[in-house]
Amino acid sequence: MDNRSLQLFLALAETLHFGRASERSHISASTLSRNIKQLEQEVGVELFNRDNRTVSLTKQGKDFIEYANVSLAQWHRFKSSLDENHTELTGELSLYCSVTASYSFLYRLLETFRQNHQKIEIKLNTGDPGVAISRILDGLEDMAIAAKPDQLPSNLAFCTTGSSSLQFIAPKVQCDISKKIFDAGQNIPWKSLLYIVPEHGLNRKRLEHWWKKNHINPQVYAQVAGNEAIVSMVSLGFGIALVPQIVLENSPLQNKVQVLKAPYHPKDFEIGLCVQRKNLQNPLIQAMWQISQNLKNP
Repeated sequence: MDNRSLQLFLALAETLHFGRASERSHISASTLSRNIKQLEQEVGVELFNRDNRTVSLTKQGKDFIEYANVSLAQWHRFKSSLDENHTELTGELSLYCSVTASYSFLYRLLETFRQNHQKIEIKLNTGDPGVAISRILDGLEDMAIAAKPDQLPSNLAFCTTGSSSLQFIAPKVQCDISKKIFDAGQNIPWKSLLYIVPEHGLNRKRLEHWWKKNHINPQVYAQVAGNEAIVSMVSLGFGIALVPQIVLENSPLQNKVQVLKAPYHPKDFEIGLCVQRKNLQNPLIQAMWQISQNLKNP
């Protein structure tokens, strides 16, 4: 099997959609399908379950993700070693982060990285920050901008480059939520308010810990993927929410929500670059890691 086949496999493993994977890989869906079938024949097992509507990884397909990532990383290391002077790195890095992180924390990182390594291509994927760590653990990305979990898995390395406090926000628009808060004055009725909550991730854990500490059995209106969407739902009057300050500062809707003063403020987020420790030997990843370290210690 060649590197191109492995790259096509990883594209489909990430998107689980032939159309999106083929578009990302700049080939037709039928060509992608043929390549995947040829790869499965070579491996000797089915890597994907697929029907007319859905695509999912088989157990063997999930195991094959690590092999594909390791093989491609070894190839990049070999290509780099061919340059005796090591003057310029080439290759591709995949990086995952939230939309907000892409123009805040990531911007500082890539600004310096681009100046020093112009021949390294960055494949940037954005989405729910709550799944950033799991995408690294599953081998779907080389690295991620993420919030540091309270218990960092031993096989992950994390370089903190910044932080963000957490804020409770409520709608400003006239609605039942804003009326309850206004009428209550300093005694916000936390137990009777509706909550917009993240589906998963560290923000969800911080909120659940706050509920427990304040003896609140919450009324959850909706579970939402992505902090940007949470701010939007709050601004429309559907409920209150806990979001990172960095998200609020960069939201076009920040003037449509109000910050609430809460008893016992949830712990701040540490935000930084996360990679699998074993991948730090990859020269491309090491280059990004070094810049991240420099941002940490200017």
